Amino acid sequence: MIWAMILGAGKSQRMGKPKLLLPFGEKTIIETVIDNLIRSKAENILAVLGSNWKKIEKKIKKSPLKMTVNPHFQRGMLSSVQWGFKALPENTQAVLIVLGDQPAVSTDIINKIIEAFQMTRKGIVLPVYKNNRGHPVLIDMKYRAEVETLSPDIGLRGLVYGHPEDVLEVKVDTPSILKDINDMEDYKKELLRSKEKTE
Repeated sequence: MIWAMILGAGKSQRMGKPKLLLPFGEKTIIETVIDNLIRSKAENILAVLGSNWKKIEKKIKKSPLKMTVNPHFQRGMLSSVQWGFKALPENTQAVLIVLGDQPAVSTDIINKIIEAFQMTRKGIVLPVYKNNRGHPVLIDMKYRAEVETLSPDIGLRGLVYGHPEDVLEVKVDTPSILKDINDMEDYKKELLRSKEKTE
């Protein structure tokens, strides 16, 4: 069973407001990410929340997913990954780690990563655009114990760098895998790109 784990615990300090609840198209940023995953080959979705979790939960509670609140979210993104790994059931085969502020990552890209894992059984699968690695990253659950011991200073890169022979790069033709939304300028750029794609 392949799960998608949405990381949505950040404090949105640079944005100054809960960025996952900002409008994106007809929905919010986090709802758009969820919709992209619902349409994908991921079998289940786990949202790891933290800062502003009550507001986000209220917005997404009708979505077909599981939610968990990371009490240590202030320690950074890795703490949410580790908390999410603990919340996944034992029969999980692999988990696709998705950034909650990447609404432009399409279902097609998500499926491409999942399919590459299913075909090759590589333990770490990630998208690459013009030699730059991005998100989402798929990790085989054989690395569950190792993820729980990773250093916050290095994060998931420590896992990737530690197993180069088990990493599969999937080339994609869009920079959306590299772009998350940190501040208002990023947000305006993503809105403009999204509008241009639909016109």
